[in-house]
Amino acid sequence: MTADAHALTGPHDVARWEPGTHILWRYRGNGERYGDQVHIARPVTVVRDDAELLAVWMAPGTRCVKPVLADGTPVHREPLRTRYRKPRTTTVERWWGTGVLKLARPGDPWSVWLFWRPEWRFKNWYVNLEAPHRRWSGGVDSQDHFLDIAVNPDGSWRWLDVDEFTQAQADGWVGPELAESVREAGARAVSVIEEWGPPFRDDWPAWRPDPSWTVPTLPDDWDRLIPRAP
Repeated sequence: MTADAHALTGPHDVARWEPGTHILWRYRGNGERYGDQVHIARPVTVVRDDAELLAVWMAPGTRCVKPVLADGTPVHREPLRTRYRKPRTTTVERWWGTGVLKLARPGDPWSVWLFWRPEWRFKNWYVNLEAPHRRWSGGVDSQDHFLDIAVNPDGSWRWLDVDEFTQAQADGWVGPELAESVREAGARAVSVIEEWGPPFRDDWPAWRPDPSWTVPTLPDDWDRLIPRAP
């Protein structure tokens, strides 16, 4: 399978994707109001897909879906005290960064992203705490859990977005059980970092995309909902 994998046929018995396949890396919205909607959709190219790891590349210039407030205000520009109280919609924008390599191990409640500065100077790892990925024919779905971890090349790390995680709880977007689960996931991720386990010990900072790869396109039905498992 080397062509686009966007034949949204359902989540059952999804085959492994070959390197070079285009899929969608998606996140549902948060809270009861948005939990069944797709608020983030990023076309990516599969780097590796096996029983141990799904690795994908989001290229510069990729057209991605992201959430905004209903009046068009970027989410990050809204004061935190009202950020999760105002209605949201989505918009499409290009990713103008240097590209992101995303790594997800099956069942882990986080993924690890690698960022570079221009000329492939490695910047840092980023641990995105999220629901374990659910595979379907066109890609993977998850839900972001607000709390994140930045990991420097020297192995030092720090928490990110603790204020957003706290506010999301106060506004009912993250319930007590989920909050505890996220904190436990964060502690597990920190253990992996401090032990310098995979993928940090692997040579991913030296990875480079195949120059023949094209930038994936955003399909018209990027927001098609896949029924959740019973």
